[in-house]
Amino acid sequence: MRVPMRRAMTNLDRRSGEDRRSHKRRNVSIAVEWDGPEGRRSGTVSDLSETGCFVLASGDVEPGETLSVLLPLGDGMKVQVLGEVRNMAPEIGFALRFIEPSAAQLDVIKGLMAQYGGDE
Repeated sequence: MRVPMRRAMTNLDRRSGEDRRSHKRRNVSIAVEWDGPEGRRSGTVSDLSETGCFVLASGDVEPGETLSVLLPLGDGMKVQVLGEVRNMAPEIGFALRFIEPSAAQLDVIKGLMAQYGGDE
């Protein structure tokens, strides 16, 4: 019995075939906490830019919902950043677009991109 081959997934916009991201992003692996409708949960940021991130986590979230992600500063300190869920993949995670991050929050995000970031 033959098993059909799966097509490779890409980071393209499924609707237009183009990458929708307008800012540089970094592949990262940063343990975070996030607050959603089910309370505080843990996850891993796998993709980070100045405008948003992708959080690997299970949880019940919906596009358009506002969540907060707690990014690590070191020594147990964290900075909270609000974001809107842009899309989600059940049992995989969700894309979050940051909502008007402050200059201090952007400094933290840029620092994490530099510290943990791999290739774009």
